[in-house]
Amino acid sequence: MASERKRIVLKLGSGILATPRGTNLDQRQFARIAREVSAIVESGNEVLVVSSGAVAAGLGAMGLKARPDELAARQACAAVGQGRLMGAYTEHFSRHKITVAQVLLTYADLDSRSAYANIRTTLHRLLAGNIVPIINENDTVSVDELKFGDNDRLSAEVAILADANLLVLLTSVDGLLDAKGRTIPRVDDLANVQRFVREERGRLSVGGMASKLHAVQLAVQAGIPTVIASGRKAGEFVRVAGGKPCGTYFPPLVPLRAQ
Repeated sequence: MASERKRIVLKLGSGILATPRGTNLDQRQFARIAREVSAIVESGNEVLVVSSGAVAAGLGAMGLKARPDELAARQACAAVGQGRLMGAYTEHFSRHKITVAQVLLTYADLDSRSAYANIRTTLHRLLAGNIVPIINENDTVSVDELKFGDNDRLSAEVAILADANLLVLLTSVDGLLDAKGRTIPRVDDLANVQRFVREERGRLSVGGMASKLHAVQLAVQAGIPTVIASGRKAGEFVRVAGGKPCGTYFPPLVPLRAQ
């Protein structure tokens, strides 16, 4: 781990938080994620988690086997599942004596100058208290016309809002893959890699690699380096946070922000 204090936004999708059948949360994943994030926090850094999973957590409780197409049904699943999602985070982080806080956002919140400022102040206060914010879109009140569409974009918006100096998108693949399925270690020009985009979305996923690259573009244009890496490999987040080569690295297009 580098000596300077880092503020990291970590995005976790439903595909790496749910069980293979997708109707329950994968408690082993939550245990590992909590352990790794806690290690980063305990080493003097700050982590904000942008987490999907509320809809997936609500599916089993509502007797559903797949993400519903109807907006009202998805909102109902999110309403049921959000408490279960936060319960999993609370339980596993508490084992490392780390407190978590729920933060639900909508597109309108970040589009409002006063709300934006209040969210920023709240996040900074939580981080100052060594509390890990668990951030998700408020699916129960969002409508299709005013949604982020996926938490990839939300994670980039949060990274910018929180003055983060690293955004990490953990996904079901090892990073951005080339035409032969090999991980591309570094991308300096996003325009040159669009042809490699593959839609690896699963039954619970909303976004795919195209969505992640859009989030990358937002972040790097704001001066925030970004990494896409595997969310199923143990220790991957710790390696990324420590500055070790991992997944696909996207350098900032402008100088890093001063904290």
